[in-house]
Amino acid sequence: MDLKSVVNLVKTFDGVTRKKEIKNVVNNFKFNAEECDYDFEIISDFGDDAAIIGYDDENAILLAADGIWGKLLEKNPYWAGYCSVLVNANDIAAMGGKSIGMTNIIGIKNLEMGKDLLKGLKDGVKKFGIPVVGGHTHPDAQCNVLDVSITGTVRKDSVLRSDSAKAGDKIVFAYDIDGKAHDDFSLNWDTTSMKSKRLVRSQLKSLVDIGENKLANACKDISNPGALGTLGMLLEVSRKGAVVNVDKIPKSDDIPMSQWLNIYPGSAFVFTTSENNVNALKKTLEDVNITAEVCGEVKADKKYYITNDKNDKELLYDFEKEYICGC
Repeated sequence: MDLKSVVNLVKTFDGVTRKKEIKNVVNNFKFNAEECDYDFEIISDFGDDAAIIGYDDENAILLAADGIWGKLLEKNPYWAGYCSVLVNANDIAAMGGKSIGMTNIIGIKNLEMGKDLLKGLKDGVKKFGIPVVGGHTHPDAQCNVLDVSITGTVRKDSVLRSDSAKAGDKIVFAYDIDGKAHDDFSLNWDTTSMKSKRLVRSQLKSLVDIGENKLANACKDISNPGALGTLGMLLEVSRKGAVVNVDKIPKSDDIPMSQWLNIYPGSAFVFTTSENNVNALKKTLEDVNITAEVCGEVKADKKYYITNDKNDKELLYDFEKEYICGC
């Protein structure tokens, strides 16, 4: 796949383009301490996988939420319910944290659909080991809705953030390759439904180990924007650029590059780390069946380039002039 096509693929993908509205939402919630009357420490808010709220000298809570795409919910409510747990679990893991509980908002206009949704949600809880502890239900909604919030904990000195990439860091893409494209959703790479809960939970725990052992400077879970779009969000909030070789990104041989770059994997992350920590980072991930490879380097400027094994090069984003989410 030529690089100009990759640029077009990423910049027109709705998993990326629908992030632009985040800027308007964030601008609506810029308040100072006097207006909000709080006495805790907001360490990080918008722009990361979870907000970080310090509650004592050593520890913080993590707060995140995800709304499930309507087209996913309508097509396969069971899978939507299951994925609502998966995506939130990955958000907390990407921060180096441990999930402790979820709440949800469920709107149901069709009882049978609701039963399938709840079964998927229940199976997700069993797989990932994160309980649902509350929420709100609309049994007579005009449309089907599923939104889930999650809370986790993390030590302040081991949190992984999106906005902390450093110039010179190596960029490491990490995927559980052992999976399959979902039958109903070709952009869902399922790596968890067929795995033991022990392995799935160990993969999440590996991110806690990475944070506690200081093996990465920045991290984000690969989600709706795909591999390159997710890295772009990390670079944007870090105010950095990068050069990335797309041919080095770990990939299933069964999936074409045009599909893989935009795929939403069950367990995948992108890290930036010092060269000295690359081997230890890769070893931690490989021990839980996650393939990790160095694919590029963070740059001090705000230009995000992609390359390939043929030494072609294209500009993907210039963050001096454009943005993905505007945080």
